[in-house]
Amino acid sequence: QDEEQLNSTKNEIDKIIGNKKELEAEVYSVDITDFEKVQNIINEIISAHKRIDVLVNNAGIWRDGSTVVSIDEYKELLDVNLVAPYAILQKVIPQMKKQGNGYIFNISSRAGTYGFPHSGSYVSSKFGLNGLSESIYRQLAEHNVKVTSINPSYVNTDMAQQVGPTIGPDEMIQPEDIMKTINWLLSLSSPVYIKEVIIECRKKIK
Repeated sequence: QDEEQLNSTKNEIDKIIGNKKELEAEVYSVDITDFEKVQNIINEIISAHKRIDVLVNNAGIWRDGSTVVSIDEYKELLDVNLVAPYAILQKVIPQMKKQGNGYIFNISSRAGTYGFPHSGSYVSSKFGLNGLSESIYRQLAEHNVKVTSINPSYVNTDMAQQVGPTIGPDEMIQPEDIMKTINWLLSLSSPVYIKEVIIECRKKIK
């Protein structure tokens, strides 16, 4: 998101938290594919706050087609959808292991669990993210760090409109549904580990 959108979101959060200054949001506007800068920002956050309790890997872009996408476009897709989350995880995982707890949410896609035709470029990026997510899910359990891949179908966002959906916005998953899912997962008792959650739109179930 651009800085204006981020600041708008920050203002909404500030209204919700009221006088709880310890929950005040901080805004970092950065190109998610500038991996060195992203990792430096994470280092700054760790230095300032000494811990990271929750990570939501949520960046993503869409490209239509399987093998018709140019190599440069495919590389861009992988940089945003797979390499950027990997770069973030490289910095966050050691911190969560050090503190002995944490929760990582990788926001993937229904397309990361089912190979939709004519969508191979996007599908492969999300299958890659889900494979990475499952691996660290198993790897980090012994360190008391939870990892869940959340795989929604159409979410009512700008990106969904780019895809050219065959259902209306009110028939899609709402962004609030993703947040409610994360809140539910965070509310579960410590021994409960959930590898993945698949969320579908009723009209897209086949």
